[in-house]
Amino acid sequence: MFLTGKHMPRRTFLRGLGATISLPLLDAMTPAGRIMGQVRAEAERGRLVAIEMVHGAAGSAKYGLENNFWAPAGVGTDFDLASSALSPLDAYRQYMTIVSNTDVRMAEAFEPEEIGGDHFRSSAVFLTQQRPHQTEGSDVKVGQSLDQMFAERYGQTTPIPSMQLCIEPVDQAGGCAYGYACVYTDTVSWASETEPLPMIRDPRVVFDQLFGAGGTEEQRALRRQTNMSILDWVPQQIASIKRAVGAEDRRRIDRYLENIREIERRIEMVEAQNRSGEVRQLPSAPAGVPDSFEEHVKLMFDLQALAFASDVTRVFSFKLGRDGSSRVYPGSGVDKPFHPASHHGDNEDNVKDFAQINRYHVSMLPYFLDRLAELQEGESSLLDKTTIIYGSPMGDPNVHNHKRCPLIFLGGATAATAGGMHLRADDGTPMANVMLSVMHQLGLEDMVTFGDSTGDFSFTNPGVAAEAM
Repeated sequence: MFLTGKHMPRRTFLRGLGATISLPLLDAMTPAGRIMGQVRAEAERGRLVAIEMVHGAAGSAKYGLENNFWAPAGVGTDFDLASSALSPLDAYRQYMTIVSNTDVRMAEAFEPEEIGGDHFRSSAVFLTQQRPHQTEGSDVKVGQSLDQMFAERYGQTTPIPSMQLCIEPVDQAGGCAYGYACVYTDTVSWASETEPLPMIRDPRVVFDQLFGAGGTEEQRALRRQTNMSILDWVPQQIASIKRAVGAEDRRRIDRYLENIREIERRIEMVEAQNRSGEVRQLPSAPAGVPDSFEEHVKLMFDLQALAFASDVTRVFSFKLGRDGSSRVYPGSGVDKPFHPASHHGDNEDNVKDFAQINRYHVSMLPYFLDRLAELQEGESSLLDKTTIIYGSPMGDPNVHNHKRCPLIFLGGATAATAGGMHLRADDGTPMANVMLSVMHQLGLEDMVTFGDSTGDFSFTNPGVAAEAM
């Protein structure tokens, strides 16, 4: 293979009944003795994950600011995360950039009739930084979201240009409240200013889209009914591919297929448990949705990591909750429902409780970072090639303001995710400025503005950020 200059196409699939499995990048996909060409160039293309943590942070309230419950006191590289909800990320601080003190003005009420509608504007504004048109009808309008801008530019060569995931139900129709259509709070991704994209809650649906896209729903149902793994439909293709590649590629293929099977087993176990007749914590959720928040999030992160490894898609948006959710998170150590806990009334103990919930949500991220760090692609890991945006369009949820909104970047794909930095913006800086600069770093240099941006944000001069204190 290598001596003759022949090589395996990057888009090499294992196909069977209801199965289409894209392979990860292999050495055999790049001809030996040649200059790195299109295959490697495509492999170096960055990945993007945009995660919305809903309804703000305790660290945006007065008491939370004073005690550094979100952004640490120190700026530049000298900061301590001990009191911050970001403390679970300390082991990955070299991959983290904190940008504090930015505002999301487009989520605020501009007119009297918009007052009270913050829950139904915020999610729509997070990745668009534009003001939603107030309507309960079908004439929704906000703006194209940044994940879709990236997918439009760099996701068209992948089988799935982008995927949109969520943890809580987002399937309401019609109007919600305060004159806003439910779709504004049901998704963070907009293909255009009038095209909201649905989000997927069920890990089974995600799995089938990633690895069963070549079959019909009937074929996929047949595979599940026969209790066979998706890998059982492609044994000859697996054997043939492994005979054609070197030892390291065979090991890489084995690890990749083992990961697919492990996730498939976990989904099957969740479905079996939820169909057993036992009382569920989430009785209205699909069978593939775990009752456990942590298990659900980890499954979704594993699916994203595998999708990146196989280059099925390079873009995900991920909505971790709903502003008005009454879900309780036992793993956080707080027994209060989420939304009531967020309305802390500036009571110090209540603010601490909400900070603990924020910390619990952040504690899900290292699992994803571990997965990306373990997956090598060419000369570097997927973590080095990924930009993760994690933040909220809400500031202090107790008063529904959109100032001092939480925002961090993780990964190693851009200057924004070069890591080990806390940058505090000048008062009144739009979050849109930060998003615009990140998009420039991701390859969309021709973007002039984004949302209500007033200019670029510097990720390279911590001294300026320090002086902004």
